[in-house]
Amino acid sequence: MVHKLAQQGVSSPEVLRAMGLTQRHLFVDSALVNQAYEDTSLPIGFGQTISKPNVVARMCELLVHESSVPLGRVLEIGTGCGYQAAVLSCLATEVYSLERIRGLHERARVNLRALRLPHVHLIFADGMQGYAAGAPYAAIIAAAGGEALPQAWLDQLAVGGRLVAPMQTGPGVQALVVVDRTASGFTRSILEPVMFVPLKSGVV
Repeated sequence: MVHKLAQQGVSSPEVLRAMGLTQRHLFVDSALVNQAYEDTSLPIGFGQTISKPNVVARMCELLVHESSVPLGRVLEIGTGCGYQAAVLSCLATEVYSLERIRGLHERARVNLRALRLPHVHLIFADGMQGYAAGAPYAAIIAAAGGEALPQAWLDQLAVGGRLVAPMQTGPGVQALVVVDRTASGFTRSILEPVMFVPLKSGVV
């Protein structure tokens, strides 16, 4: 899988190492284990999916950018099954991961418990509100896209920090958006089309 990611253009050695260290089969149902290392999204229950390895690697590479690794504190919106949080744990000194669906939050806790990652904090909460208690964040990454980036995310991003998230750019269309916070404000770049689940508020 890592060799294929490199062929697809992922060049960050830190990200390739993180992808290689994180065993994706531990985060999918036993019936799907034989597909765990294919470059495809897979169902994880509750109408959600685990993202394709290429998408996880691409977003992590955008987060790392030219920053020194490990990053500082990272906020993840949408824990899902915990796979991306595990990848991020190889790239950051601390990871705060929010999940609004209690069943997925509990599943991620079970998946990650055996890995013993004391610097990964799983929080059952509305991701649209961010997590002010851990702010400011060196990086914020989201696994769901809405019509706009929540103000809470921008407020909780540190100066010099970077946010990577999908966002609606038209009816039924999403693209990756990168936001950098500088001392004078925010700069935004819209990148390639993507397809993520819609960003929703509240907890269930």
